[in-house]
Amino acid sequence: MDKMTLANSEFFATVEDGIARGKNVTIIPKGNSMMPFIRSGKDSVILSPAGDEIAVGDIVLFKLGGRHILHRIIHVEGDRLTSMGDGNIRGKEHFHRRDVVAVVTGIRRSGRLEFTPPGRGIIWRALLPFRRIILGVYRRVKPSDFASL
Repeated sequence: MDKMTLANSEFFATVEDGIARGKNVTIIPKGNSMMPFIRSGKDSVILSPAGDEIAVGDIVLFKLGGRHILHRIIHVEGDRLTSMGDGNIRGKEHFHRRDVVAVVTGIRRSGRLEFTPPGRGIIWRALLPFRRIILGVYRRVKPSDFASL
């Protein structure tokens, strides 16, 4: 796969253009806010144009305050949406449907399509009170730690 480096503004303008033309766009997200389900710089997500039906559990790319954010919807009230990153233990974003750029329709891990469509995160959302502990263990334990077992 060919890679190129662009400024965020140029990169997301290209992403938005592809989505506006009805295309699916694949990006490699940066940041840990969606860990452990989307790993920074390792996994890629397939973005598709968002339909009228955006539901709790969907992972969406949206614009807020001049930034693009990729998080899971945790509450829908009419046109108003609330999101939170899977790797976050607090901190929510409130925005409107018009701010949604795209919805994640697939997640690739190690080059293989692993989650299509991605799950709604029902169990993970229910585990919010325990995320600090779960994420702490996840960040400290590597899969290679279990290779010798």
